[in-house]
Order: sequence, then structure tokens, then C-alpha cells
Amino acid sequence: MLLARVVETIHRYRMFEPGQSVGVAVSGGADSVCLLHVLLELAPRWDLRLTVLHLNHGLRGEESRQDEEFVRRLAARLGLAAAVRAVDVAASPDNLEQAARDARREFFREQLAGGAMARIALGHTRDDQAETVLFRFLRGSGGAGLAAIRPFTGDCLVRPLLGASRSEVEQYLRQRGIAWREDSSNASPRFARNRIRHQLLPQLEREWNPAIRETLARTADWALAEEEYWEAEIGRLAAMSLVERGGAVLARAEQLRELPLAAARRLVRRALERAKGDLRGVDSGHVAAILKMASAPVGHGRVQAPGVEVARSFEWLRFSRPDAHRMAAGGYRLPAPVPGTVRVPGTEIAISLELIEIAETLEPPDSVYNEVTGCIDWRFLSGSLEVRNWRPGDRYRPSGSPGEEKIKTLFHKARIPLWERRHWPVVTDGAAIVWVGRFGPAARFAAGPGCARALRIRETGAL
Repeated sequence: MLLARVVETIHRYRMFEPGQSVGVAVSGGADSVCLLHVLLELAPRWDLRLTVLHLNHGLRGEESRQDEEFVRRLAARLGLAAAVRAVDVAASPDNLEQAARDARREFFREQLAGGAMARIALGHTRDDQAETVLFRFLRGSGGAGLAAIRPFTGDCLVRPLLGASRSEVEQYLRQRGIAWREDSSNASPRFARNRIRHQLLPQLEREWNPAIRETLARTADWALAEEEYWEAEIGRLAAMSLVERGGAVLARAEQLRELPLAAARRLVRRALERAKGDLRGVDSGHVAAILKMASAPVGHGRVQAPGVEVARSFEWLRFSRPDAHRMAAGGYRLPAPVPGTVRVPGTEIAISLELIEIAETLEPPDSVYNEVTGCIDWRFLSGSLEVRNWRPGDRYRPSGSPGEEKIKTLFHKARIPLWERRHWPVVTDGAAIVWVGRFGPAARFAAGPGCARALRIRETGAL
């Protein structure tokens, strides 16, 4: 029965290709030991080459050392190569469970990156799936979270036992007289998953639904099919709607408002994932708060989620890591050689300065700024030019404007988001502002009739 379930799962998700090398993650517990024996029995069907992988977290002292020794002996008895690593998870500042997961992930990534393995098989069962669905539901996860443990992930992890129950696993081992190790930490109530496994799920089975584990596992199957559809749809929407710039992800509030709620939620999750790198700790409450911030026709606001900050300014939402926000806040002041190019720190912008003779141009330079080019009368400059960031209180009179204005006022009129202002380029001659990004030359310096030599300033790239 168990072998048939595993074969069905492997075929359904196309987990293996003929002749592949597969790493089998073996902790020494019942699930992973069963997985190893099952794959060894099925390996000839796909001509698989198996290697045992074991990561010793060192969290249980002598017990962890004995687990490692058990796995080494098991691999040797089965005639399989073994890759074993020891790490000090206890030294991590993170939650121990998360630190252990991160260490395993890194270990697996290294095995795959070396090219020695094409797949890594993990021993999660249907019971693990049920526990994960329930845990994520209680935490407030949406549909993507309820898809829970994926049978086959994009980083080449496969879970052939996901259709089998824990009781089937243990029955398989007992019938064949195969020994395994018991992890004492699995009984500790300090871990939320253990409380779900030993307390909540048994209570739900007794008092509500004897088949609750199967029901939860079917929920994961249903949610996974939904998410596979949405993955393609949100990929299409993200390509049209999300802009990556300066280590952040930008989205228009108007576009989020116009999308159906289901699509808007998933697009926000995609933006959060791109900005942060993962969705760990992000729940439906964070997504709802972001959509609420985007729902107003105008406004500003900020939402904090684990490891990511979302700010709104005018019609834009910016998703970024909090540390990126702090790093971007510093000012700059750079010499501006003529001719030459100055790259604006923290942006993709380059400011080029070029001295031109009016006689060499096809038409005299126009003092009206056209978004990328502005010309300054060279006679009015001392030559000691600098490029610096905009500062609160800066004022100047743009060419063609009736009077002087605060640059902050110009930002507001032009609906420049707050985060773009930090790096906004200003060219100065001593204490005087000569030119401002997008708004062009100052009126008192702008080239006009009688100008023989002009400084042409061009702005390329984006903030």
C-alpha cells in the first residue's frame, strides 16, 4: 500500500527523471528512514543514484551525536554514500526552529549547487501536511499559506511520502524490522507544532472530525491547485504592475484598487516577497493593511511587516527592507567636473555636464527645460560646481517661473514620492542653486539671447 502511494505521488508530480542523482535527507527518525528504504526499493524504476544527507544541529547534545552515528551506519549498511555536516544552530540569534530550517536549506542548496545532485528528497508525510495547514490557518495565512508543504518545489526539493500517513510509515518499518531513532524534542510542548500534533489534532479527531488529517491534507491539495493557477496569473500581472528600482519594489495604488480583491491580495504578496526575499512572518493582516492604505484616492501612510516596510506617497506604494530605507537616507555632496559625469549615489541617475559653443549647435539652446536637458549661461558661473542632494529649505526660481519657490513645493506639485526626494540631484555654484533635477535651470543662470557658451546638463536614469 505505502509503495503504491509513493509511486503515485512521484508520477503525479513528476519528481524524478531517469538516471538522476538524488540526495535523501535522513535525520534518523521514522519518516526519513522509511523514505530512504522506499526510494532504495524504487530506485531501479528510474535508475536513481542515492546519497544520504544528514545535518547535525547539535541541539540535543549526545542524542544528536548518536543520531549522526546511526545515520552513518545506516548508509554504510545499505552501501550508500553519505554527506554529513555539523552546525551550531544554538549560536544563532534567530528562533531555534527557524535557524534549524535555515541551516538545512543552506545545506541542501550547497549540495544542489555543486551539481552532484539533481533532487533532494524529504520525508514529510500527510500528517505533517495536516499539521502545517492547521498551524498556518491558526496564524492567519491565506490561500497560498494553506497550500502548505509543496510536493515539488522550484528549488528541486521533492516529498515522495506526502500522500502517506505517519501510521503507514511506521507500519512499513515494523513489518520489515527496520529500526529508527526517536527525537525527544518531538514531545516537548514548548514547540507550537508539537502542541498541534499531540493536543489539538487529537482533540479535533475525537470531538469534531475523525478524518480531520485527511480533510486538512485535501485542503492543501485544493489550495495548491489554486495557487498554481494564480502563480501564472500573478506573474503576468507583476510584469505589468511592479517596478523594481533601487532595491525596492514599486506599485501604483490605483492599479491595486482596480484589481479584483483576490488578484490584488496576491500581487501585494508578490511585491512583499520580491522586496524581502521570502514571505516568512507575513500574514493576511499585513496584506489587508497594505490594501487599505492603497484604497484611498490620495494619501500617505506606512505599514510595517516582518522584514519589510511599505510606504505610500501620492499614487505610489514602495516595498523595501527597513535597512535599505535607512541606508538610503544619507546625503551626498560631489564635485561636478566640466566636462564630466556624476553618478548620484543610491540611484541609477547620472548627471552629465558638457560645455558647448552656441555656434556649434543647430539652434540656440532653449532655456525651457524638457525633462532631461537644461542649459546654463557659462558667463554666470564661477566654475566650482557641485552635485548634492536636495535639502529641506532649499529654494530657487526655475526658468520660466514667475517667482522663487521651495523645492519641496515643486515636489508636491509634481507629485514626487517622499522616498525619491532623498537623493534628488541639485547642481550648485557655491551657495547658489543652478539647476534641479526635472525642474531645470535657475532663471538667473539660464541661457538666453547673447549666450555664446553654455553648460548643458543632462539627467539620465531613474531614482
